[in-house]
Amino acid sequence: MNKLFRTLLASLAVSAVFASAPSFASPAAPENGKDYKTLGTQQSLDAGAGKIEITEFFWYGCPHCNEFEPYLETWLKKQGPDVVFKRVPVSFQPQFVPHQKLYHAVVELGLEPQLTPKIFNEIHVNKDYLLTPDTQAAFLAKNGVDKQKFLAAYNSFANDSMIKRDDQLIEAYQIDGVPTLAVQGKYETGPGITNSLDGTLKVLDYLVAQVRAKKM
Repeated sequence: MNKLFRTLLASLAVSAVFASAPSFASPAAPENGKDYKTLGTQQSLDAGAGKIEITEFFWYGCPHCNEFEPYLETWLKKQGPDVVFKRVPVSFQPQFVPHQKLYHAVVELGLEPQLTPKIFNEIHVNKDYLLTPDTQAAFLAKNGVDKQKFLAAYNSFANDSMIKRDDQLIEAYQIDGVPTLAVQGKYETGPGITNSLDGTLKVLDYLVAQVRAKKM
């Protein structure tokens, strides 16, 4: 394991540490302050009226995000049309900003849904950490992505603007670990809070149902 990625693992001290904890289901009626937390200030939403916005703060380099990804994808497929999902990539340290830029580049190319699982696999299974635009471009080229189009998206002004927007959201939501799920700009949960992968989904179900019924 190279020195830079040892730094990555050290940075997970700020991440949710739950991999060694047993997986258990959260209670039928999750508790505020235990299974989720309520933000002091509700954040503005992008989804529009009548929609329930779910925001995942994540990092491609985070092993917990990698582990949670298939659970989240399965959960999302079961949601109704009023649930709108978006991701906000975080880096925590400057040397990992390339992962943020990678995410926004594949979004700009319209390839994020199919490429994100492959990116997680490349980093966590193949140990190709994708920490430079050149290594990212080489990997994506193997998956049919034009290198020049990727690099143009990676280096674009729009990408830099999205990084600034990410950082504003990270500060507004006070994100200090990933994966963290925000619901309707007001509630936060995640495996680091619930100590459970599937339990997190149960809390999401509860929060979505409560928002939908306008009880919260």
